[in-house]
Amino acid sequence: MDEYGAEEPSRGPAGRRERHVPVLLERIVALLDPALADRDAVLVDATLGAAGHSAALLSRHSGLTLVGVDRDESALRLARTRLAPYAERTHFVHAVFDALPEVLDDLGYDAVQGVLFDLGVSSMQLDEDERGFSYARDAPLDMRMDPSTGPTAADVLNTYAPGDLIRVLHDYGEERAARRIVEAVVRARRRAPLRTSAELVALLDDAIPAAARRTGGHPAKRTFQALRVEVNGELDAVATAVPAAVDALAVGGRVVVMSYQSLEDRIVKRVLTEHTRSKAPPDMPVVRPEDEPDLRLLTRGAEKADDDEIAANPRAASVRLRAAERVREAAA
Repeated sequence: MDEYGAEEPSRGPAGRRERHVPVLLERIVALLDPALADRDAVLVDATLGAAGHSAALLSRHSGLTLVGVDRDESALRLARTRLAPYAERTHFVHAVFDALPEVLDDLGYDAVQGVLFDLGVSSMQLDEDERGFSYARDAPLDMRMDPSTGPTAADVLNTYAPGDLIRVLHDYGEERAARRIVEAVVRARRRAPLRTSAELVALLDDAIPAAARRTGGHPAKRTFQALRVEVNGELDAVATAVPAAVDALAVGGRVVVMSYQSLEDRIVKRVLTEHTRSKAPPDMPVVRPEDEPDLRLLTRGAEKADDDEIAANPRAASVRLRAAERVREAAA
């Protein structure tokens, strides 16, 4: 996916669509292997999706137990089928990933050896027209990662006060034309509620200035991202879940996070950086053990996919990968 959720599927031989291609699979395996190898280990795949990364890791490590978490029941059904050969070593949990502490407490795990996040909308969700995530195909404006609960994107567009809509588009989509778009939305919804992605795309095409439409990709992408983030509470969930993942790691355990847009990546960077800094005052001549960093970074900045991976899997184009290892117990 691109920064705002790309519309171009991966293509296999003869142009056949290949769904659910794991992004950065070899790199993810390499980062997690040292924490999982040659021991009984627990890995939390906090965004299980189609379970491509988890399947590879379960096949490599016979002592690995997986806790697969996803808010999307259809994803969990698909993952159960894919991971059937490892049924005795898997737990499937229908939850948002910010419920990680409760999930681990319910399963009786005090600490884990790995946590993996593959943030944003999944390939499977993008490819299912009826979910309404894509601006390239007409569908109801839903965008819920868990279709069983919560307001839809149509609800947001049709019921939010103009000021709140401007905030959503500006903060979550970094949309410079937010005010013009919201003015157009308010005029349209007075006539009839906005219900489909095609209606919204047509409105955006008219509302966004021509100069802005000529650069930066499809003019709808920022609005679609903003609505999706709002509907699913994505940034709040990331801000809660990544610190919880760090807290759940045993010494030597690793957290690996793939983000696809800058807003998520900023949160991840902030959390990991906080835990890799000494807590001692700058003028302290001797750093006490309890003030030493909890984590060490495993990536230099945010790693990106190389050209070969992007050519094989266009949804890797905007990935930002960060990872860290717990080096000591957290201070009490």
